[in-house]
Amino acid sequence: MSKSMVVTQPQPVMVSRDSDQWGSGICDCCDDVPECCFAYWCFWCFTCVKAKTYGECLCLPLLDLCGIVPPITMSIRVSMRQRYGIKGDMCNDCLVATFCRACVWCQMSREMRARDLQITLVGARNL
Repeated sequence: MSKSMVVTQPQPVMVSRDSDQWGSGICDCCDDVPECCFAYWCFWCFTCVKAKTYGECLCLPLLDLCGIVPPITMSIRVSMRQRYGIKGDMCNDCLVATFCRACVWCQMSREMRARDLQITLVGARNL
Protein backbone atom coordinates (compact mmCIF):
# COMPACT_ATOMS: atom_id res chain seq x y z
CA MET A 1 0.00 0.00 0.00
CA SER A 2 1.26 3.43 -0.98
CA LYS A 3 1.70 6.19 1.59
CA SER A 4 1.29 9.07 -0.88
CA MET A 5 -1.44 11.61 -0.24
CA VAL A 6 -3.66 13.01 -2.96
CA VAL A 7 -3.53 16.80 -2.66
CA THR A 8 -5.81 17.75 -5.55
CA GLN A 9 -8.55 15.79 -7.23
CA PRO A 10 -8.88 15.75 -11.01
CA GLN A 11 -11.27 18.43 -12.18
CA PRO A 12 -13.85 17.97 -14.93
CA VAL A 13 -12.91 19.71 -18.14
CA MET A 14 -15.38 20.82 -20.75
CA VAL A 15 -14.03 20.73 -24.24
CA SER A 16 -16.14 22.49 -26.81
CA ARG A 17 -15.94 21.27 -30.36
CA ASP A 18 -18.47 23.84 -31.50
CA SER A 19 -17.70 26.78 -33.70
CA ASP A 20 -17.40 30.37 -32.49
CA GLN A 21 -20.09 31.32 -35.02
CA TRP A 22 -23.86 30.92 -34.99
CA GLY A 23 -24.83 27.45 -36.21
CA SER A 24 -27.37 28.94 -38.61
CA GLY A 25 -28.00 32.31 -40.14
CA ILE A 26 -30.60 34.80 -38.99
CA CYS A 27 -32.78 34.02 -42.04
CA ASP A 28 -32.41 30.22 -42.01
CA CYS A 29 -35.96 29.71 -40.79
CA CYS A 30 -36.53 26.98 -43.38
CA ASP A 31 -34.16 24.78 -41.37
CA ASP A 32 -37.08 24.15 -39.00
CA VAL A 33 -40.38 25.10 -40.63
CA PRO A 34 -42.72 24.02 -37.78
CA GLU A 35 -40.76 26.09 -35.29
CA CYS A 36 -40.74 29.06 -37.66
CA CYS A 37 -44.52 28.77 -38.06
CA PHE A 38 -44.96 28.61 -34.28
CA ALA A 39 -42.86 31.77 -33.93
CA TYR A 40 -44.79 33.55 -36.67
CA TRP A 41 -48.33 32.62 -35.60
CA CYS A 42 -47.89 32.72 -31.82
CA PHE A 43 -44.77 34.81 -31.25
CA TRP A 44 -45.23 35.61 -27.56
CA CYS A 45 -45.96 31.98 -26.65
CA PHE A 46 -42.89 30.93 -28.63
CA THR A 47 -40.59 33.42 -26.89
CA CYS A 48 -41.86 32.47 -23.44
CA VAL A 49 -41.32 28.75 -24.10
CA LYS A 50 -37.81 29.37 -25.43
CA ALA A 51 -36.89 31.65 -22.53
CA LYS A 52 -37.98 28.92 -20.11
CA THR A 53 -35.94 26.34 -22.06
CA TYR A 54 -32.91 28.65 -21.83
CA GLY A 55 -33.33 28.79 -18.05
CA GLU A 56 -34.98 32.18 -17.64
CA CYS A 57 -38.36 33.16 -16.23
CA LEU A 58 -41.25 31.95 -18.39
CA CYS A 59 -42.86 35.40 -18.84
CA LEU A 60 -39.63 37.40 -19.15
CA PRO A 61 -39.99 38.06 -22.93
CA LEU A 62 -43.30 39.82 -22.29
CA LEU A 63 -41.26 42.77 -20.99
CA ASP A 64 -40.25 43.38 -24.61
CA LEU A 65 -43.71 44.81 -25.22
CA CYS A 66 -42.64 48.24 -23.97
CA GLY A 67 -40.04 50.26 -25.80
CA ILE A 68 -38.52 50.30 -29.25
CA VAL A 69 -35.42 48.20 -28.60
CA PRO A 70 -36.45 44.85 -27.06
CA PRO A 71 -34.25 44.60 -23.96
CA ILE A 72 -35.01 40.97 -23.13
CA THR A 73 -34.43 39.64 -26.65
CA MET A 74 -31.17 41.53 -26.83
CA SER A 75 -29.97 40.45 -23.39
CA ILE A 76 -30.78 36.77 -23.97
CA ARG A 77 -28.99 36.93 -27.33
CA VAL A 78 -25.90 38.49 -25.70
CA SER A 79 -26.06 35.91 -22.89
CA MET A 80 -26.27 33.10 -25.43
CA ARG A 81 -23.29 34.44 -27.36
CA GLN A 82 -21.26 34.50 -24.14
CA ARG A 83 -22.44 31.06 -22.97
CA TYR A 84 -21.60 29.37 -26.27
CA GLY A 85 -18.53 31.45 -27.13
CA ILE A 86 -20.06 32.96 -30.27
CA LYS A 87 -18.31 35.99 -31.70
CA GLY A 88 -20.30 39.15 -32.21
CA ASP A 89 -21.00 42.57 -30.79
CA MET A 90 -23.83 44.33 -29.00
CA CYS A 91 -24.42 46.73 -31.89
CA ASN A 92 -25.31 43.85 -34.22
CA ASP A 93 -27.37 42.21 -31.47
CA CYS A 94 -29.30 45.45 -30.98
CA LEU A 95 -30.01 45.83 -34.72
CA VAL A 96 -31.21 42.27 -35.31
CA ALA A 97 -33.22 42.17 -32.06
CA THR A 98 -35.00 45.38 -33.04
CA PHE A 99 -35.71 44.69 -36.72
CA CYS A 100 -35.77 40.86 -36.97
CA ARG A 101 -37.09 39.80 -33.59
CA ALA A 102 -38.92 36.61 -34.68
CA CYS A 103 -35.93 35.49 -36.77
CA VAL A 104 -33.60 36.13 -33.82
CA TRP A 105 -35.72 33.93 -31.53
CA CYS A 106 -35.81 31.18 -34.16
CA GLN A 107 -32.02 31.39 -34.56
CA MET A 108 -31.51 31.23 -30.79
CA SER A 109 -33.84 28.23 -30.57
CA ARG A 110 -31.90 26.38 -33.30
CA GLU A 111 -28.66 27.21 -31.50
CA MET A 112 -29.93 25.88 -28.16
CA ARG A 113 -31.00 22.66 -29.83
CA ALA A 114 -27.72 22.28 -31.75
CA ARG A 115 -25.54 22.94 -28.71
CA ASP A 116 -27.63 21.02 -26.21
CA LEU A 117 -24.99 19.59 -23.92
CA GLN A 118 -26.16 16.77 -21.74
CA ILE A 119 -24.16 16.67 -18.51
CA THR A 120 -23.41 13.23 -17.10
CA LEU A 121 -21.98 12.82 -13.64
CA VAL A 122 -19.59 9.90 -13.65
CA GLY A 123 -19.48 7.97 -10.43
CA ALA A 124 -22.38 9.90 -8.89
CA ARG A 125 -24.48 7.99 -6.40
CA ASN A 126 -28.19 8.30 -5.91
CA LEU A 127 -28.69 9.09 -2.25
